[in-house]
Amino acid sequence: MEPVLSRDPRTGEVRAEMGLQADTAAVDAAVRAAYATVDLLADRSKRSALLRAAADGVEARAAELIAAADAETALGVPRLTGELARVAYQFRFFADIVDDGAFLGVVVDELDPSAVPPRPALRRWKVPVGAVAVFAASNFPFAFSVPGGDTASALAAGCPVVVKAHPDHPQTSELAAATIRQAAEKAGLPADVLVLIHGYQAGSDLVRHPLISAVGFTGSIPGGRALFDLAAARPVPIPFYGELGSLNPVVVTERAAQARPDEIAAGLVASYTLGQGQFCTKPGLVLVPAGPAGDELTGKAAAAAAAAAPGALLDGRMREHFLAGFAARATAPGVRTLAEAGAAPADGTPQAVRPGLLEVDAADLTGGLLEECFGPVTVLVRYRDTADAEAVLARMAGNLTATLHAEPGESGAAAWLARLSRFAGRVIFGGWPTGVAVAPAMTHGGPYPATTSPTTSVGGAAIERWLRPVTYQTVPPELLPAELAHPGS
Repeated sequence: MEPVLSRDPRTGEVRAEMGLQADTAAVDAAVRAAYATVDLLADRSKRSALLRAAADGVEARAAELIAAADAETALGVPRLTGELARVAYQFRFFADIVDDGAFLGVVVDELDPSAVPPRPALRRWKVPVGAVAVFAASNFPFAFSVPGGDTASALAAGCPVVVKAHPDHPQTSELAAATIRQAAEKAGLPADVLVLIHGYQAGSDLVRHPLISAVGFTGSIPGGRALFDLAAARPVPIPFYGELGSLNPVVVTERAAQARPDEIAAGLVASYTLGQGQFCTKPGLVLVPAGPAGDELTGKAAAAAAAAAPGALLDGRMREHFLAGFAARATAPGVRTLAEAGAAPADGTPQAVRPGLLEVDAADLTGGLLEECFGPVTVLVRYRDTADAEAVLARMAGNLTATLHAEPGESGAAAWLARLSRFAGRVIFGGWPTGVAVAPAMTHGGPYPATTSPTTSVGGAAIERWLRPVTYQTVPPELLPAELAHPGS
């Protein structure tokens, strides 16, 4: 078995060896250990206690967790501090959902012999699907990794979790997993309600395992699609909830460009360089009007991009892909480089890169520019009129987000929003897509390839992925689960 190595993304050097990657036997043992806790997780009060203890646990170990995550991701202490606070809030958010019980979706149809056809007594609710697999993301070592939304929502649903750690932050993953396992024991549950494994092959073995009933994944299109196909090809196929990639287009109207060039330019650059452009909601393509108003906005965006601070990406492989991706896009026909991305070595951060900014006319937009480039770069697409912009939007695949910058009362704004909603799960007006609130109404998902199914991985509805409906027919009340025998009590 290969070792699990923790690396410093700022220098590329190995920090520590964290053990061994899991082989097929180790994956089997991990899944069986988690699966053995399914019945014990049926106690909703203990599930709620587990989630609240997990929130307390990550807060108590915040300094240790943040230090490890910064050393392994170079995302910086301020960003990681906010991300860990989000994790604690999310655990308590799902604990409240568990306590409320509405997620069970209880529906009662009383006996009605006069109905055509006659209706028997029916009671429906939702039950956990079983043990699930969660794949940690590279770019969010807390919020979309071991203690993230997939884990929190699955545990809230009553599903034990086997997490496949991301290789970019193995130490952080171990610390987070230990915190949740300790929280489980404090709540009177086995630690194995969450089990952590490492390794590339372990991911495939995990998806194939017959005791895994569903998968949550955040990552690249190639990796996610390969695992999605594995899940579908099993003798018993299982749901695969994958977040794979998103361009997150932005439309700026001419009136908005005229009224707010400084604000829009500054907001755009801050958004696409946030976290060195490694957000799944980074705006990767921006439609800007041709003409003087668009020229002013573009010039201000170029100046802001040139002044943006360089930084390290999550690992050397991503750095190489970013630099190669920028170079390929910059040399495409008709593309103009407004700020050139490249290596930007600095003291203590020899692997740093500086952000880039590209521009192209809508008529020259090639297919490669419609593909996500992970890292700090975006493409400004200059459009002449509504038809020009519409032609670009017609080429959009599914996206997590789409954004409109228009002025209050501007005619056509409602039509733009309706158009954007056809291919995006979240539509933003006058803001920027980076930043996803944990709230009941949030959707973090979209048509393929943004996600592999029309679900959300953030917000209260995230729990729906780990549940399935069951109906009881003509069952005596004394034999029903308490929530069905006495709904609303």
